[in-house]
Amino acid sequence: MDDAPDLWKALADPTRRKILDELADRDGQTLFELCGRLTMKHQLGSSRQAVSQHLDVLAAVGLISTRREGRYKFHHLHTEPLERLTDRWRPAKET
Repeated sequence: MDDAPDLWKALADPTRRKILDELADRDGQTLFELCGRLTMKHQLGSSRQAVSQHLDVLAAVGLISTRREGRYKFHHLHTEPLERLTDRWRPAKET
C-alpha cells in the first residue's frame, strides 16, 4: 500500500512543516517547548491542542515518534518516510 498520499497531505500544512523544522533544529522537544518555539520564532498562536493534533498527523505518517519520561512526552523527527518518497525518483544504479 502506498502511503505517499497521506505523507503529502501531512506535509501540505505549513504549521506541520514548521513543527518538522523545529524538530530538525532541536530534536526531542516537549509539546510545551514546541509551542513556545512556534510562537517566538514563527509568530504562530496555535493552541497546545491544535499543535498536539498536528503532531498526531505527523506521527500517523511516521514523520515523528514520541517517547515518555515520567510526565513528559518528547517528540522526535524521523526522515525515513521522506527518503522513501524521494527514492522513487532516484535513477537506477548501473551494474
